[in-house]
Amino acid sequence: AIMSLSPRLQVYLLGFLLIVAGLGFMTYKRVGLGLPLVPGAYQTVWTVEAKVAFQALSGPVKASLALPKEQSTIKVLDSVFSSSGYGFSVEREGGNERAVWTKREAKGPQSLYYKMDVYQDNDSSQTDTLSLTPRVVKPDWSGSRFASLREAAQALIADSHSSSSDTASFAVQLLARLQDKANSDGVFILSSLADESLVQVALALLAEADVPAHLLRGVYLQSNRSRLSPSELIEFFDGKQWLVLRPSSGQLGLPSHFMIWQRGDRSLLDVSGGEQSRVRFSVLANDVPLRRIALQRMEMNGNTMADFSLYHLPIEQQSIFKFILLVPVGALIVTLLRVLVGIRTAGTFMPVLLSMAFVQTTLLTGVLIFLTILLLGLWVRSYLSHLDLLLVSRIAAVVVVVVGVMMLISVVSYNVGYDQALTVTFFPMIILAWAIEHMSIIWEDDGAMEVFIQTTGTLVVAMACYAVMINPYVEHWTFNFPEVLLVTLGLIIIVGHYTGYRLTELIRFKQMKLRS
Repeated sequence: AIMSLSPRLQVYLLGFLLIVAGLGFMTYKRVGLGLPLVPGAYQTVWTVEAKVAFQALSGPVKASLALPKEQSTIKVLDSVFSSSGYGFSVEREGGNERAVWTKREAKGPQSLYYKMDVYQDNDSSQTDTLSLTPRVVKPDWSGSRFASLREAAQALIADSHSSSSDTASFAVQLLARLQDKANSDGVFILSSLADESLVQVALALLAEADVPAHLLRGVYLQSNRSRLSPSELIEFFDGKQWLVLRPSSGQLGLPSHFMIWQRGDRSLLDVSGGEQSRVRFSVLANDVPLRRIALQRMEMNGNTMADFSLYHLPIEQQSIFKFILLVPVGALIVTLLRVLVGIRTAGTFMPVLLSMAFVQTTLLTGVLIFLTILLLGLWVRSYLSHLDLLLVSRIAAVVVVVVGVMMLISVVSYNVGYDQALTVTFFPMIILAWAIEHMSIIWEDDGAMEVFIQTTGTLVVAMACYAVMINPYVEHWTFNFPEVLLVTLGLIIIVGHYTGYRLTELIRFKQMKLRS
């Protein structure tokens, strides 16, 4: 069916499909894999280290530390453990994970480490969903000695309930009254439960009010903090969803820079065969290239695109392809300037090769070297034309002369201290020899003016290709999103079917149009 279409429609259809495919792959790698669209994009990666310390009692030791789950906005890049002489494993039970260290014989102070690299994904639209079953375990305040405490708690709950409209506002009001020093019930409850933390007291009051709630332990991702005790928040069920309440401020919502380490009533740390156990956290921030983070995530998730990509090649080959992938962009620029503008050049893609040399030599140095070699080559070629040499011999002789001129430029520039000219070796000498031969034939057939026009056009197009190829965005896109080749190919195919007037032709026929 496609072959039955006219060539023009086939061209537009093929070009459109290539462009859509290229842009689709680029969108997937940006949105799905997290590759950055802009060069030099960095992301703050937080190294969170948990240090478990305890005194071993001269015997077998087993230490168990709760491990965090990945949050919707906090992604885990890597995790490692460090413990001299200890065995290590990760136990999974009921959807939770715990790091377990074991040792047959241990005595004295012990230190165990678990380290994670995480970053905040603020672009994530996902929300954390909990599969926890809401349940209430009321505090054991039975007996006459808890009568006053129970009455104060019920009074505080009733007061908070009357000044709230739903479960969320009730929890906020309850915590505010509990910390209000002017509230006698709150002061009495805190003094009666002085051995428990504010969070534990608030959880007990919520349970007494038949509100399912549990403890959240975690770490605030802030720069360069060490020896931190885990921060505690409250998570309660309002009948539809789980909400987080901050005890210090009484605000609802999980802080954006808070990493949940452990959720629920199970202990954070268990140690058998030891005493005086504790866990402390340290946080260190580092700025890491966003591309590196995306590649690590791809490898962790087993994405096959990480294996079949340029990133999997050796560094030397990556550097080569980083340069080669700029050639199609230069080819597109040449196509646009020749087909749409009508600039005449020496050879079809001679400007692309020159622009690649300019990238290595810098623009001014490259132009000077090119003109020097071209002028000397034309002079030698004009002499060789009088010797009636065969074409092959003539071109071979020009190649020898070009190599000699390149060597001379390098030696002279080095002696005068102009090191930039040493990059003359990046010029394609065979192409230069053919260009000299081509210019000589044009000089003989069409005159020096045509040689000047084509040389000028070649340099103008080469400079345009150079300006695009050194653009950091173009370099970033071509290497990190090689699918841009499909977009480039689609544009070249569409432009290749253009048969209208070129810009230079419009200027050329302007006077004729005015006369008519």
